[in-house]
Amino acid sequence: MAKTTLEKMIEPVVENLGYECVRIMLSGNVRQTLQIMIDIEDGSREITVDDCAKVSRALSKVLDEKDPISQEYSLEVSSPGIDRPLTKPHHFDRFKNNLVRIETLEVVDGRKRIKGMLLGIDEKKNIHVDMDGTQYTIAFDNLSKAKLVLTDELLAAYQEQTEE
Repeated sequence: MAKTTLEKMIEPVVENLGYECVRIMLSGNVRQTLQIMIDIEDGSREITVDDCAKVSRALSKVLDEKDPISQEYSLEVSSPGIDRPLTKPHHFDRFKNNLVRIETLEVVDGRKRIKGMLLGIDEKKNIHVDMDGTQYTIAFDNLSKAKLVLTDELLAAYQEQTEE
């Protein structure tokens, strides 16, 4: 998947500050919103408001200078949240054994939507999901969307991590 002009501009700024760029999304018609989701790659701590402000200030400078968006927009920097999108191959290892919802570009075994237990990703970038006893193998390049599903177990793990 080719990187957009925005991704090429934004990702290095975010990464140079020590964060991972989870998602970059430009949405809206009349007044657009540029949403940047950031995280700590290894998940060692939660993203704070200060982290978001730091990234926002750095990105504002670059975006003001290069002016890649022709119309008015709002910049929004946030954490990915508990039921976060999974956008990079290592996310599928980091969050294995959690419930996921995946939409594919092309049909996989008669389905384009799969909700099941994430079993991980292999060295060929094939994602493995168990849905009701049936294992699906989805090529990373065939993903349209993937995200964690909010469950009691995921919430408990999140609360346990934030209490440490």
